Amino acid sequence: MNLKENFPLIMAGLEEEVDELRHLILVDVNYDDVDSDEFDVFDPSDYNYLVYVTERVQNVLGEERLKSAIASLQQDKNFDDFYAPEDDMYGVMTKLDAEAIAQSILGCMEKSLS
Repeated sequence: MNLKENFPLIMAGLEEEVDELRHLILVDVNYDDVDSDEFDVFDPSDYNYLVYVTERVQNVLGEERLKSAIASLQQDKNFDDFYAPEDDMYGVMTKLDAEAIAQSILGCMEKSLS
């Protein structure tokens, strides 16, 4: 995936150049891990993926745009459920795979910059 092509505004706002999606956003399957702190907030039966938006992206968006993007994502039909108890960590229930989730979320954040 060409990050500069897909997310030009986010990439232009970064202080350092990155070339891997994981430097912008992390998407992991939410499995039943009783030792995990996230289990209390993100029950795997409610949210099949955990998403972490890196500080880099948070800094590019700023607090207001990030909150606006989160509000849009909570209404996005790609997600059966989207829970954001914090600005950087989300629980999602979706049929999308991890890469499609990352693209959808970053795409929404990209739109908030235009």
